[in-house]
This record gives sequence, C-alpha cells and structure tokens, in this order.
Amino acid sequence: MTGWDDEVDVAVVGGGACGVMTALRAARDPGLVVAVFEKSAREGCNAAISSGSLAAGGTRFQAAAGIDDSPERHADDILRASGDEEWRPVVEALCAAAPEFVEWIADTGHPVEVGTDMPRAGMTAPRLHTDIGRLGGGRLMRHLRALLEGHDNIAFVDEAPVVGLVSEQGEVTGVVVSQNGASQRVRAGAVVLAADGFAGDRSLVEEHLPHLGNPFYGGVSTSTGDALAWALRLGGRLRNMGAGLRSGLVVVGHGTRVSPALPFNGAVLVDLHGERFVDEESKGYSSLAGVLQGRPAERAAMIWDATAMAATRESEMMRECLAAGAVQDRPGIEDLAASLGRTAGETERALAPLPGRRRLTAPYHFAWVTHGLLATQGGLVIDPSGRVLDGSGAPVPGLYAGGGTACGLAGPHSDGYLSGNGLLSAFGMGWIIGNALAAA
Repeated sequence: MTGWDDEVDVAVVGGGACGVMTALRAARDPGLVVAVFEKSAREGCNAAISSGSLAAGGTRFQAAAGIDDSPERHADDILRASGDEEWRPVVEALCAAAPEFVEWIADTGHPVEVGTDMPRAGMTAPRLHTDIGRLGGGRLMRHLRALLEGHDNIAFVDEAPVVGLVSEQGEVTGVVVSQNGASQRVRAGAVVLAADGFAGDRSLVEEHLPHLGNPFYGGVSTSTGDALAWALRLGGRLRNMGAGLRSGLVVVGHGTRVSPALPFNGAVLVDLHGERFVDEESKGYSSLAGVLQGRPAERAAMIWDATAMAATRESEMMRECLAAGAVQDRPGIEDLAASLGRTAGETERALAPLPGRRRLTAPYHFAWVTHGLLATQGGLVIDPSGRVLDGSGAPVPGLYAGGGTACGLAGPHSDGYLSGNGLLSAFGMGWIIGNALAAA
C-alpha cells in the first residue's frame, strides 16, 4: 500500500511479559502475522529482572498442595489493598485469566510450583507460583521468547523501537519503527502497547511521583513511558499516575534486595536510633518503602537469624545478596549491637518478639536496607479486554494496552501494591488481548 513500508496483522510494541504473551496467544491463529518490536533485548525488561513470581488463585498446583483459593478471592485481596473499586472489572478479568495462563506456562515446559514458603502481606492464601529452582524472571522470559521461534507467523524484531503511532480518522492503523537509523511505517490491523512504564524517565517520575523523593531505581533503562504520550494524542486517558511498585528491601550500597519472606520468618527492622518502628509482617515490600523513607537517613537494619536464613536463602533475591556480599554476619548480640551503634541492652529490647512471634537467636545476619522504585503503576485507562479508552469511555479503534503501559493494580497509592501484581497485569492482559485477536 502506498505510504507503508510493511504490513502485519498485529503490531506489538515491546517484547516483555505482556508483548510476548500477546504474540504467543494471537499467533495460534495461523492466518495472523504478528510482529513484536522490541526496543532492546540487551537492556532487558522488568519481567526478566523480577523474581518471576506469578500470582494466581485456583490453580491445580494449589489444589495439589491443599490450598483453598479462587480468582474471586484473589481479586478481593487486591481490591482490599488498593481500595480501587473502579478498577474491579479489570482486576476480576486478570484474576480469572491467572490460573489459565499459569497452567499454560507450565504445560509449555516451564517448571512451575506453588511457593508455599513465600508468604506475603495482604494475601489470604499462598498463591505465588515460581519456577522449581527459583531462578527468577530471566529464566521465565528466556523460555517464553524461545517459544516464539516455534511460530512461523511471529517476527521478533530486536533493536527496533517504535517511535510513534499512525492513525487515520481516529483509528490506529500502524506504527512507526526506527531501525538501523531509518524510520519505517508498518501497517497493522491491531496495535498492542506492551511497553514498560515510565520509571526510567527521571523527568516523568519527578512530575508524577515527587513524593517518592530520591529512591534507588531498580528497573530497566528502557522504561521511558514513550507509549503514554502517543495514546494521549489520540484521546487516551491516564489514571493513578502517582502510584509505583516500590521496595523497602533494597540493600544500601548494593542494589540487591533481601527476601520479602524474611519478616514472616522472624526478621526485625531497627532504625539508626535503635528503634523497632513497624510490625514487619503487616507491610508489603512496596508500602514498606514509604515507611523507610520517613526514618533517619531513609534506612534501617533488617536483622534475622539462621532459621530465617534457611527458610529464604534459596530464593533468587537472597542468592544475589549473598553473592554480592550484601549480608553481614555477627556471632552474638554484642557484635550486632556494635554494628548498629547501640548498646547490647538496647539491641536486645529492639529484637524482642511481638506477641505470637518467635525470638531471634544468635548468630545473626543483617543488611542495611532503604527504599527503591522498581516500576510505575499509573498508565492508560483500558477496559477488561485491554482496549484503550478515550475521555468518553469509548475504545480508541485499533489500539490495545497492557503491562506497564496500562494502569496497574496498586490503586492511587504505592501502598496498594501486592506481590505479583506486576506480572499478573502483564501476562494476564497479554493472555486476554492475544486470545481475543486470535478469536477475531
């Protein structure tokens, strides 16, 4: 067609969790040609540097472990944490898809198990699913990207950032791709915005999340929010732009993160004044970041013992911390107190267990932790099928969004984020959009 350099049925912007899942599901229709345009696989995606934990309620893995759970219970937990009832239709759609895509991932050969040793704040049932061996999101994304190669009707185009959308009379009809120093116009029957959020763009973070201060950034450099501006020009809307996926478990000076399961195994947080300032089990790692931000020097010591270490050391996060030398060991209370700059008596009082909790015993392990920003949660307004909506609530023809480009599940504040929400949004909406495109 005149004015076009190439033509596909589905153009997917971004080759992360949402983009790859969208392509794999859409390509089940052999009559569809799907192109995934990835900015830079070398720079990675947030899914690949995550723990790879998949939150799902009502899976066969939970049933085999005797865990009573359901998509409805999962959705209620998310909405209780976020308080975002307006987003319930999207949340329920994603939670309904979750057991389906988790079991499908397992059936494609990825080794999946339910993480019964992965308790998290806000979850009324163990529902994080992980890979056997705990090798994290990198292993999961390598597996899924390898599946792309089994489809003759999918092209994964690396180092090919999309730089804009093409629209005709309000309908999105294609994308503009930059490759090898030249721009190409690619016509598409449907365009799926599956890029990461905007946490890697400091100016956008300062505009929308100034209340976070100056957190450590733990995401990928390619999260620059480009797709948001394209959709806004076509009438799209944004919501919850002040919310992010934060972490209060970032080890100072290393950038690694200790396991979120540590507090559920007795770990204690003590600030620079020697005070225990929070019920550690009551906070998810995102909401904990805000608490740490308000402490002296925006940091505290996470202290645990051999029992807690044994329960968590095989997680990807703890392996990375240990390999980086981010964990310090102290044989007794006097040595620990000296490291904290407190007396042994002050440290003993700080470590006193809360009612119903166990007492930590020597030897001790500890790490100084601070707050970080891993990804953003604000994004485009979509409907439960992933269609981008305009100011009147009508779909923008030809345009879908998921992953970090779409509004997430944390609600208006970062405290509403539950573990696993990010990959649930990404894989879940990719599953929903891809299935719909294949059926159409």
